[in-house]
Amino acid sequence: MKIYGYKNTELLPEEIIPDELAEITLLASVEELRKIASFMLSAADEIESKGSKWEHRHLSDFDKRFNEAPHFVIYNPNTGS
Repeated sequence: MKIYGYKNTELLPEEIIPDELAEITLLASVEELRKIASFMLSAADEIESKGSKWEHRHLSDFDKRFNEAPHFVIYNPNTGS
C-alpha cells in the first residue's frame, strides 16, 4: 500500500503532482468515519468483482455530503497504469 497526496494550493490541475506520504491523519466525526469505511468496503468489493477494469472512485461521488471535503480517492493498483 502506498499513500499519495498534495497540499491545498492554487495550482492548476495539470500542475499538481502528488507526493508519496509517510502518514495521514483523518480529523473526522464518528459518522464521517463510518461513511468513509463504507466507501472503502464498497471500493474493495468493486475492485474484487471488476478487476483491472475498475480504475478509481472518489468519496464525493459515493456520498455527495463530502463534496466540500478534501478529495479522498481509492485507486486500483491493478489497472496497469
